[in-house]
Order: sequence, then structure tokens, then C-alpha cells
Amino acid sequence: MNRNFWQKLGGLAIFTAILLEMFVFAALAPQFLSFENLVNVALSIAVIGILAVGMTFVILTGGIDLSIGSVVALAGVVAALVAQKTELAWLGFAAALAIGLTVGAFNGLTIAYFRVPPFVVTLAVLTIARGLAFIASGGRSIGSLPESFSRLGKSAFLGIPFSVWLMISMFALGWFLLQRTTFGRYVYAVGSNREAAFLAGVNTKSVTFRVYVLNGLLVGLAAIVLASRLGAGVPNSGLQYELDVIAAVVVGGTSLSGGRGSVVSTLFGAIFIGVLNNGLNLVGIDTYVQKIVLGIVILVAVLADKFNRAD
Repeated sequence: MNRNFWQKLGGLAIFTAILLEMFVFAALAPQFLSFENLVNVALSIAVIGILAVGMTFVILTGGIDLSIGSVVALAGVVAALVAQKTELAWLGFAAALAIGLTVGAFNGLTIAYFRVPPFVVTLAVLTIARGLAFIASGGRSIGSLPESFSRLGKSAFLGIPFSVWLMISMFALGWFLLQRTTFGRYVYAVGSNREAAFLAGVNTKSVTFRVYVLNGLLVGLAAIVLASRLGAGVPNSGLQYELDVIAAVVVGGTSLSGGRGSVVSTLFGAIFIGVLNNGLNLVGIDTYVQKIVLGIVILVAVLADKFNRAD
């Protein structure tokens, strides 16, 4: 079967699953469908969603990035420190983007040109970035920031938080890059068959490098959104974000082996997980049980992908 067929089938399956879980939770908890609660669901996935856009590109090339949670913390801390010292929120935000860009470029360079496995590189960066976040902050949250620093995290348009609109914009950008540009076609080609793509004239190293740079920029953006919502740079923020983000991408139907998936499916995957967590909270399911349920969902998604590839 071709890639478009599996994308459409996967998108239909996850969309149907979202409708089913919403129906169940609405029956069990009438407040689930209230506007306020649905906004809470959207807000809960805003940061994860932004990160998931970049991770989709990475996984489509057959890669992985385990460092994103720690880099979010480091970028948030640096943003807060710069904003605190200069009293300029925009300068702090620029610093966060610079951190994300730098780390993304380092990951991409090491993986694409030095051929170090993505798992090894990003696992090392995960540890380094978290350590740097604690060193830079002295192990404490960085507060006493300009009022404008928190404006992004607290502002809303049409009753919907600005961070949610920002997430939607990033998904739209990701869709455009993958579906309407040569770069997007190269991303799929590299993930489907790297050697064949190289023989066809694709600069596979350059594509891989640019994917990690793009991912790094989105990590910096996610760090800005999170730090603005918290009103501080918190060195232990972003814990296990990499797991939540990979879960959203995989549940959405993107293949861990690369070459198959889309950001639209990833959006559905993020929504599915957000609805699941919110609904389980509303019906009073224990937090630890929620983790078990999410683990089962991820396992089912991975098994489904394996069967698809076998076919």
C-alpha cells in the first residue's frame, strides 16, 4: 500500500478513537463537554503539541530526540535569566530560541555528519542540558521577571489561550513544509529509504541536519510558551516531555521506522492523549492507573505500525 493510503487510514482511525472517547467521557462526566474544560484540554497539549511537530519531522527521517524535555528546561531558564537581567522579555525569548537552535544544530551535525546514532546523541544531550539548567539557575526557579514575560502565557483570543493558537499555527506550518515543499518530500524519502534517496540525488545529510535544526527551534518556542505560563524559568520543568511527545507522534500513526506519517495525524494523537488524560481525571481515575492506560495505548499503536509495515 502507498504512503497516502496509510496516512488516511491512520488519520481516520485516530479521529474515530477521539470521538469514541469523548462520547464515553461525556456520558460519565457531563462537565467534560463544557467550553471551559475543552479549553483546558487544548491548553494542556499546547506545549506538547508544538514539540510534537518537530518530533514528527525527526521520526519521519528515522531519527529520535530524547533531549527535548531537558532543552525546554535549559532554554526556559536562560530566557528567564536574560529577561531578569535586562528587563526585556523579548530578549529572553530570543535567547530561548537561540538555545533551541544551537542544540538542534549540534544534534543534527553529530547525527548527520559524524554518523552517531540519534539515540546516543540525544540521550547525552538530555543529561547535559538538564545539568546546565540546574547550574545556570543555581537549582532554583528564576522569578521576579518583567510583566510582559508572562503576557504570552496568559493572553487569549476569542476565549482561547494564545499558546493554543500558536500550537495550531505550528501544525499548519509543519503541514505546509511536509506536503507542499521539496524539503518535505526529501524528509519522506530519507525516512523511507535513505540509500535510495541518496542515489536519487538527495543530500541526505543536509536534510537530516535541517530536520534537527527545525526541531530545535520548535523546542525553543515551546520553552518560551512554558516559561511564560509558569512566569519563571524552572530547571526541573519539562520532565518526561520526550515520552509524552513521542507518544503523541506514535499514537497519531507516524512510523518509528520513518517514512510514514503526517503532522495532522500527530495533532490527532496529541488530542487523543489530552482528552484521555482529562477524561480520566474527571472520572476520578488514579494517576498511576492513567500511566498504565497510556502505556497500553502506546504499545497498541506501535504494534499496529508493525503490522502495517509487515503488510
